[in-house]
Amino acid sequence: MQVTVLLFASYQDAAGTDNLRLDLPEGVTAAGCAETLAATFPALAARLPAGRVAVNAEFADDRTILRDGDEVAFLPPMSGG
Repeated sequence: MQVTVLLFASYQDAAGTDNLRLDLPEGVTAAGCAETLAATFPALAARLPAGRVAVNAEFADDRTILRDGDEVAFLPPMSGG
């Protein structure tokens, strides 16, 4: 199955892109998607655990099971007021 991955701010800088498509096995979780992403872009490996993930514009957790065609966004921690 394929998902679209969106990367923001420092994640985008580390990967050198703001979006990509990943081929993932059926039943993969958001954590599994993050592991694949970290393997593809090692500069993200230490950063991804600190951020948040959203699936189809809804915040999700690492156990969220992805489906073909989902849009998975990885958002780094934000600071400010």
